[in-house]
Amino acid sequence: MTAHVAHALARAREKGFDVPAQTLDAARPYLEDVERHIPRFYSKEARQALVAYSLYVRARLGDRDVAKARRLVSDGGGVERLPLEAVAWIYPVVSGASDAKQTVTAIRKLIGDRVEETAGAAHFASSYGDGGHLLLHSDRRLDALLLEGLIADQPRSDLMPKLVEGLLGHRKAGRWESTQENCWVLLALDKYFNTYEKVTPDFLARVWLGKSYAGDHAFRGRTTERADIDVPMSWLARNAKGTQALTLVKDGAGRLYYRIGMSYAPTDLPMPPRDNGFTVQREYEPVDAPKDVQRAPDGSWHIRAGARVRVRVTMVAPTRRYHVALVDPLPAGLEPMNPALKTAGAVPQDRKGPESRGGTWWWGPWYEHQNLRDERVEAFASLVWEGVHEYTYVARATTPGSFVVPPPKAEEMYHPETFGRGASDQVVVE
Repeated sequence: MTAHVAHALARAREKGFDVPAQTLDAARPYLEDVERHIPRFYSKEARQALVAYSLYVRARLGDRDVAKARRLVSDGGGVERLPLEAVAWIYPVVSGASDAKQTVTAIRKLIGDRVEETAGAAHFASSYGDGGHLLLHSDRRLDALLLEGLIADQPRSDLMPKLVEGLLGHRKAGRWESTQENCWVLLALDKYFNTYEKVTPDFLARVWLGKSYAGDHAFRGRTTERADIDVPMSWLARNAKGTQALTLVKDGAGRLYYRIGMSYAPTDLPMPPRDNGFTVQREYEPVDAPKDVQRAPDGSWHIRAGARVRVRVTMVAPTRRYHVALVDPLPAGLEPMNPALKTAGAVPQDRKGPESRGGTWWWGPWYEHQNLRDERVEAFASLVWEGVHEYTYVARATTPGSFVVPPPKAEEMYHPETFGRGASDQVVVE
C-alpha cells in the first residue's frame, strides 16, 4: 500500500499537481528498507517483486538505486530466475545506466525469449503461483509495464505497437478486468501516446508496387479513419514480372500505421489442414443411433437421411487470441437445429458435458455469441485463452446426395493472417 500511494503521488507530481514534499520524504525511508516490512509468509517471488516495485517507485521519485537493482538480480540467480513482473519493474531503473549494461542486455534477451507474438499483437505471461493474489497480479499489468520499459530503452522496437494492440484487444465494454489493470494500462498508453502520437497527424501516405503507382491517402487531424488501397490479383497476373518492391512513403507530420495483406481463393476444393496460429478439426457424431453416422476407410462420412448429427469442432489456440471467429461450413445436405427456434424441436444436449463446449459449468462456453445459418455455423469471442476449445451443434440430414464440405476455419477477425483451418470433408447422405 505504501508503494502504491507513493507511486500515485509521484505520478500526480509529474502531471503538475501540488504534492506535499513531507509526504514523499516520509515514504522514501520505508521504500529503501521495504524488505523489513514484507510479511514473512510471502513467497520468495512475491518478496522479489515487491522489492523491485519499491525500486521502480523510488526511481520515479528521483532516487534511482541501480546498485540495489543489480543485487536483486544477482541474489535471485539472474533475470531469468526472477518473476517477469519484477524484471519489468527494474527495467527502467537500470536502463541507460553505465554500470548496468550487462543487466540491461540480459533483460532485452529475456523479453525477446518470453514474448508471445503474432503478426498483429503481442503479450507476455507470468505467474507467482499461489502468491499472485498478494500483489494483485495480472498479465495485462505485466504487458503495460514492459511496454513502458521498452519505450524508455528501445524506442524503435517493432514490439511496442503490437503490445498496444494486445492491450486494447483485452478491453471489454471499454475497460479492463480490474482497477489495477485499468491504472497500469492507461499509464502505459499515456506514455506511448505522448511519446509517439503527441503530434497531430497531417501527412500524405503514398504506395508504389514496383514502378507502378498504387494510390495515396491524406490523413488530417486525429481520427479513427482507415483507408484501403487494393491491388487486384488480375492486375498482378498481367503486370507483375518477378519480384517487385512494395514502397510506402509518408510526407508530413504524424505516425503512420499500416498493414499489408493478401486475399486469395484456392483452386482445389479438397484442402489440407493449415496451422497459421490455430489448429482446427471437425468430426461428425451420431445422436440417436450409432449407425446413423459412419466413417468409411477413404475418410468420407456416411450419414443416414433424416438422422440427427452432432458436429464437433475442436480449436486449439497455442496462446491467447483476440476477436476470434470460428466458422464451420455445412454440407448442403445438412441443416442446423437452432435451439432458439421453436420449430427446431428439442435439441439433445452433449453427453460429454459442458467441458466439451470449451468451458466449465462455472465459466460457461468460451464463445460469447453464435450464429446458426443455413450454410454455416459461427461462434465469436473477443478473447480466447490458450488451450483446447470445443464447439458443438446439432444438424439434421435432410437431403440425400454426396457433398464436398469446405474446411472449418478460425481466425482473428482484425488480423486474419493469424488463422487455421481443418481439412475438407466429403459427406454422403443416404
